[in-house]
Amino acid sequence: MALTDLFLRNLKPPAKSTKYPDGGGMYLFATPTGLKSWRFNYKFEGHFYTLTLGKYPLASLKEAREKLAEAKKNLEAGVNPCVQKKAEKNAERSQNDNSFEVIAREWFENKKTTLVPEYSKRIWGRIEKDLLPFLSIRQISEITALELLEVLRKIESRGSIVTAHRCLQYCGQVFRYAIATGRMTHDISTDLKGALKPATHDHMASLTDPNAIGGLLRAIDGYSGNPIVKLALQIAPYVFVRPGELRHAEWAEFDFDKAEWRIPADKMKMKQIHIVPLATQVINIMNELRCYSGTGRYLFPSMRTNDRPISDMTLLAGLRRLGFSKEEMTVHGFRSIASTILNEKEYNRDWIERQLAHSDHGVRASYNYADYLSNRRIMMQEWADYLDTLR
Repeated sequence: MALTDLFLRNLKPPAKSTKYPDGGGMYLFATPTGLKSWRFNYKFEGHFYTLTLGKYPLASLKEAREKLAEAKKNLEAGVNPCVQKKAEKNAERSQNDNSFEVIAREWFENKKTTLVPEYSKRIWGRIEKDLLPFLSIRQISEITALELLEVLRKIESRGSIVTAHRCLQYCGQVFRYAIATGRMTHDISTDLKGALKPATHDHMASLTDPNAIGGLLRAIDGYSGNPIVKLALQIAPYVFVRPGELRHAEWAEFDFDKAEWRIPADKMKMKQIHIVPLATQVINIMNELRCYSGTGRYLFPSMRTNDRPISDMTLLAGLRRLGFSKEEMTVHGFRSIASTILNEKEYNRDWIERQLAHSDHGVRASYNYADYLSNRRIMMQEWADYLDTLR
């Protein structure tokens, strides 16, 4: 059955990659991330090929069918459409080094060296999904503020206000890179200040009432599932690092004589070493944890293999198993709890920010990981003692 424009407009990302046939060997290939592309399967000189006819909605259903007809004409003439497309693309690339996609990729290759892989992958994923389908081949110097606004409005229209603002921010960085490399003279993203709907950032859910926090800690102590998950959840509130940093913790990173955990820069969001002073409560939990994972690499290995840490959903599933909904508590919420209460208790804000590993900007950014360390040791032990009183 042939596809229709109405069907395509209403098509939601599938749970897994899916082919939607249109006839004649052409189909729409859709992925769970929202990417959609027109493809054509054919056989040429005894070999099977797949030709991409364009990305939807940049290439409409009508345009895809026209490209299909052109590809079939090439086949009848004895020309391999994939080889023909590659030749045309190489010719176009030589004339198109100033396209938005080319410059965005250059910028990203430089940018990602300062970011952890998970974070950089998220940035490029947004660019690939929300910007490239509309701006990919555009000469960067010819993109107008109105054209960029129309692209961002498409993101807004699906309710992704924060993503629209982030994409505007990424565009600004790409444009400034283009200016620095002599391929653009003005950052048009600055012309759109105030043009988007205000972004309301969703904070990770966390408990705020001391009695509720005590209940959470007691619930974790009573966790009856996998013991490694239980011990990870017990450590999390004491150290309040990011979930990914906790999951990837390795035994080699811990100095028990100094009672500290040094997280390497390549595991941190901002590529800076981070020191976590360990309260006596954490040391005690880790001594128990040794019985389960002390001979391996990771503190919290996957239940399937010791070569990988537990997945990003495992700890979250543990909280759900304890009865805490996504509106009540997330693993990231332990950071919010610590930040809120430590500030309420009027600990020095610089100590708190450094312990949260919030990024500094300036010449000292790469050298400040040991700032206030003696003060932070005291704060972290007092924080652990306070949690025990809530328990």
